[in-house]
Parts: sequence; C-alpha cells; structure tokens
Amino acid sequence: MTLFNKIKEITEIQATSGYEAPMRDYLRARMMELGYTPETDGLGGIFVTKESKTENAPRVMVAAHMDEVGFMVSSIKADGTLRVVTLGGWNPLVVSAQRFTLFTREGKKIPVVTGGLPPHLLRGAAGAPAMPQVEDIIFDGGFMSKEEVLEFGIRQGDVIVPESEAILTANGKNVISKAWDNRYGCLMVLELLDYLKDKELPVTLIIGANVQEEVGLRGAHVSTTQFKPEVFFAVDCSPATDTFGNDNGRLGEGSLLRYYDPGHIMLPGMKDFLLNTAEVNGIKTQAYISKGGTDAGAAHLQNEGVPSTTIGVCARYIHSHQTIFNMDDFTEAQNFIRAIVTTLNQEKIAAIKNY
Repeated sequence: MTLFNKIKEITEIQATSGYEAPMRDYLRARMMELGYTPETDGLGGIFVTKESKTENAPRVMVAAHMDEVGFMVSSIKADGTLRVVTLGGWNPLVVSAQRFTLFTREGKKIPVVTGGLPPHLLRGAAGAPAMPQVEDIIFDGGFMSKEEVLEFGIRQGDVIVPESEAILTANGKNVISKAWDNRYGCLMVLELLDYLKDKELPVTLIIGANVQEEVGLRGAHVSTTQFKPEVFFAVDCSPATDTFGNDNGRLGEGSLLRYYDPGHIMLPGMKDFLLNTAEVNGIKTQAYISKGGTDAGAAHLQNEGVPSTTIGVCARYIHSHQTIFNMDDFTEAQNFIRAIVTTLNQEKIAAIKNY
C-alpha cells in the first residue's frame, strides 16, 4: 500500500474525543496483524509493550492520540435541528456549511450539515454579521420536527464527526484531508511497530495511542501512570503558519523540534539528544514554538517527572475539514522516531535526565 493510500484509509476513519472506538478497533487489528498483543488502559488508550531482553532495561513510551475534534449534541430543537458543544478546539468560522456524520447510541450513522446564512438573508442587516458562536450554529439532518429526530434514535450526548475525503494536491506532494491531527501520530506508531517487529533493543518500548487529547490531554495522564516510562515521546501534528507570513512551521521543511509550548519546555538534555540524533542520521528538522500543547505536557508531570518531547509535523488549517500536509515531512518524522528508539539506551537516557 502506498503512503497516500495509508493516509487516506486512516484519516477517513471517524473517531472523536470520547468516541474513539472506531480508531481503537483499527489500531488493535493492525497491531495484531503485525504479531503484537495490545492492551488498553482504563480510559481506552491502546498500547503494545515490546520487552527488551536487557536486564533492568529502561522503559520508553511513544504515544499518539487517536481522537479528532468533533461535537456532541447538546439540545434538540422543536424544528428538528440540533445544537452542540465542542469536543476540542474549533474556530467557529470553519464550522458552517460542512458535512458531518452523527453517530447514535445504536451505531446508526446520520448525515448532518451545518447551516450557514446565504447572502440574500444578510441584505439590509445593520452592520457586519457578528462572529458566530459554536453553540448557535445549526446542525441540520433534514428532519422536520423533534419527534422525527427522536424516531431516528438521536439523543443528547450523541457525537458528530467531520466527514471529508482525503485527496492528493495537483503537484502530488501534499494531501488534503481531515484529522491529520492526529492520524499522523496513529500512522507513525503503526509504521514504527512494523519497522521494529524483528529488532532487539536495549530499551523496553511502549507504543500506542491515547484517548481524549483534544479535550485536555486526559489519556496521557492515565497511560503514563499505568506504563511508567522513564522518557516519553508524543507523536502529534501542529499548525503550520507559513501561509500567514510566519516561519514557525513550514510545509516541506521536515520534522518539528518543539522547544516550547504553554504546557511544556524541552529539557536541555532532551534537546541535545534530539539535535545530535538528527545530525548523525541526516534528519531534516525545523524549530517550532507552539501556542498549543500535546500529550508531552501531561506526561512530563507524572511519576515524579518524566522527560518528554513531541516528534511532530506541521499541517495547514488543522481542526477543520480540509487540512493540507506534506508527505515528505511524514517520512522525515518517521525516520526520526526510528533513529530515536533504536539509539536510546540506559546511558543516553541518563544523559537526558541529568543535564
């Protein structure tokens, strides 16, 4: 299967925060095909432990998150339309006039669109239209009444997930899809497990994906407590800003070295290790300063402190139906995580910790 076909398959799966089962089922099936025995934590994160034969081998965790941003039905109106609360961060300006799938408790899939006012209805309005609030945006499944909505099994608490097809850009270098944040990470861990299946290493690896990252890094608190790694590597996607006149995250410039975000500062020992590993292995990287966080921000505060970082890529217009990202960046990040986990040993982990 080509890289694009793998990306298409994994990004078109619909799984939002608190409704990760479709993505978890996919990961479990792929992990088992590769010969691993996955296990889940109490919230539903899924991980494989690849034990080292080295005595007292240090434990290293590599974790994606499997949830994408979505919505939850908060109310059903008399006219048959729905209102929602967000699952993850949404810019209200990208929500309207889009297609979604609503999942009922019974697993029924209901097509839904978000309503946007046509310009005809804005004529004569005093002043410019106000910025919409997500809670006021109409989610419409074409139902005629609240009673009809209920007849189809729709209830408050049902989740609504973006629907979008992955396609290649005209130059063949980039992909347009939903959910690269963080199906990037999910594909990263699957490709890493495939690469490592016949390799013996001086570290024990815990590789998999957390739940509920988009709603507060929740799954990482649980998994790091359960699996007790000495170091932690999140694999996650961050917003590119190259189309906004900023050089902080550019497509095609390689894997990100995420030095800072509001919940995490990379330790000097980790920075030295990453820079040296990238240089020795010819990995293309770019510095990145973030305004948002990843699971590294939760993991590094667990178990008396776990040195952590993020091995990431950037993508344009994340948390929307149409994200643009570069396939060569994925390859650079994949080469980077391979070099990291096959280079780590007790001595290098001690150096990361003792800066």
